[in-house]
Amino acid sequence: MANYYVNQNKQNNGDNEVHRHGCSHMPHVSNRVLLGDYTSCSPAVSEAKRRGYNANGCFYCANSCHTS
Repeated sequence: MANYYVNQNKQNNGDNEVHRHGCSHMPHVSNRVLLGDYTSCSPAVSEAKRRGYNANGCFYCANSCHTS
């Protein structure tokens, strides 16, 4: 299990990326929101969407949830 975070700042394509704790591309601490502890990126992305973010997995740490 790992903590997942969503970046409050949107990417150029409008997505809010979801990152696993320790990712080399983590957003600055002031720009991230803790989603919780999950076994994979899928429930973390779902939680971010439930909270109103246009969520997408990070290419580097949540690639199986990365769609754009």
